[in-house]
Amino acid sequence: MTSTSKSGRVAGKRIAVIGAGSVGPGWGNGKAAAVLYAREGGRVLAVDRDKAAAEETVALIRSEGGTAESFVGDMTDPAAAQATISAANDHFGGLDILHFNVGISTRGGLEATSYEDWRKVFTVNLDAAFHITKAALPVLEKDGGGAIVFITTLAAHLNGPYPYVGYETSKAALSRLSKSIAAEYAARGVRSNTVVPGMIDTPHVLAHVATSTDAAAVAAARAAQVPMKRQGTGWDVAEAALFLASDAAGFITGTDLPVDGGMSILMGNASL
Repeated sequence: MTSTSKSGRVAGKRIAVIGAGSVGPGWGNGKAAAVLYAREGGRVLAVDRDKAAAEETVALIRSEGGTAESFVGDMTDPAAAQATISAANDHFGGLDILHFNVGISTRGGLEATSYEDWRKVFTVNLDAAFHITKAALPVLEKDGGGAIVFITTLAAHLNGPYPYVGYETSKAALSRLSKSIAAEYAARGVRSNTVVPGMIDTPHVLAHVATSTDAAAVAAARAAQVPMKRQGTGWDVAEAALFLASDAAGFITGTDLPVDGGMSILMGNASL
């Protein structure tokens, strides 16, 4: 599914999408979100560590007549995070929406996970969120408020078919960070929510999760675990993020929105 909606749900909004590139062909969650925000009238700063990936997303947006600029930065560096917000100011005069779509994982439970891998995952998945949000919040508040959307994972709340304790724990902490921000900034006009994807068919899955060379078999096995009997797409995640970022969700903050085809219901934790 590819979303082609153009109803102006974030018309005129200034949006920084952190992790706007893709690790391979196809539509990752961040790339889809950046394009969808632009289709809905947003002005997008496409941020990624990979220059080519960021520029590819910008080229797609511009080819459809949208407004976008690229920025290359690693959000694990506080200076890069601050420079990202400065770039949003330079290009668009401020910021209305921060979308954080960054994450890495290493497989293994507690015994199999080295401290080095644990710290690496936390540095990318959680520290980076802390740095960019800390840089963005004064600008969001100064500009009259806005929205933050973090992309987490169902594995932050429920055990999956195999353990990857660093990823699971760091993403659970990201959900808690979002709620802390929501509580602190609710009266100051800034909302913070998370999208919680389940089984999503993205280039990241093929590159880092699906170790089998039989991609079709991996996709079928993943889809079989979902009550709807299909994997989600980057567009499913992007549409949920768009809703939470838009004024339509103006009275929603501190929530985790599952986008999982019913997996959380099947696993007995529908409310997360």
